[in-house]
Amino acid sequence: MSLILAVYGKGGIGKSTTSANLSAAMALKGAKVLQIGCDPKHDSTFPLTGLLQPTVIDVLEEVDFHIEDVAREDVILTGFAGVDTLEAGGPPAGSGCGGYVVGETVKLLKEFGLYHKYDVILFDVLGDVVCGGFSAPLNYADYGIIIACNDFDSIFAANRLCLAIQQKSQRHKVRMAGLIANRVDPDFGGTGLLEQFVETVGTKIIGRVPYHDLIRRSRLAGKTLFDMEGEGKEDCIRPFNEMAEYLLGQPESTIPNPMHDRAIFDVVGGWK
Repeated sequence: MSLILAVYGKGGIGKSTTSANLSAAMALKGAKVLQIGCDPKHDSTFPLTGLLQPTVIDVLEEVDFHIEDVAREDVILTGFAGVDTLEAGGPPAGSGCGGYVVGETVKLLKEFGLYHKYDVILFDVLGDVVCGGFSAPLNYADYGIIIACNDFDSIFAANRLCLAIQQKSQRHKVRMAGLIANRVDPDFGGTGLLEQFVETVGTKIIGRVPYHDLIRRSRLAGKTLFDMEGEGKEDCIRPFNEMAEYLLGQPESTIPNPMHDRAIFDVVGGWK
């Protein structure tokens, strides 16, 4: 059975870049990895493949939504380091529910029997609002992972995501593996707010990804950090190698204890 990871975070927080580099790091350590993009923007796997691949919704439209006519090779491409990639996609803006597409993609994976064919399956999921469809990966995941920056908005979203994991854990096996601190800049508070947040809700920071121009350029180039050249490369890839080793080694996990929405305003305002 695969190790299933569900990676969440607010829009624009760097989920896709972080997820792709984490997938690459685990693959380079010998794991057979499938990364699944669960965002209508469908660019989660771009750093691994260098292109915007056909989505599940694109393929389903071609066969008039007869799921039995979809083959594995219709929706899965192989990218950097042998990572297999899949994009759920979504309906045109204003014309449907992206969460529904994610739910259908989860069913398609079961139809293909893919939950038993990989060492790791990583869901990269839009996490501003965890509705029923977007929370579907948590029904299958072993661990939830949240990506956040050292600011109020991402901490507010992270707290809501902790609530989703807490609720799902009552019926499913999912637990919280921890939080990945992204765009860490010592000149702008480092991880101070995040450290107080994880201590409050009962989890921990499992990785600290620096704020670095090489990461921005890798995204534009459609490459992982491992395939880039430039100053600071080792500092950028080190946290991904460390997280990959940690996650592949049966990490410690918790059931988070999130704060009430209103409490976030009071508590974060008092953190220095």
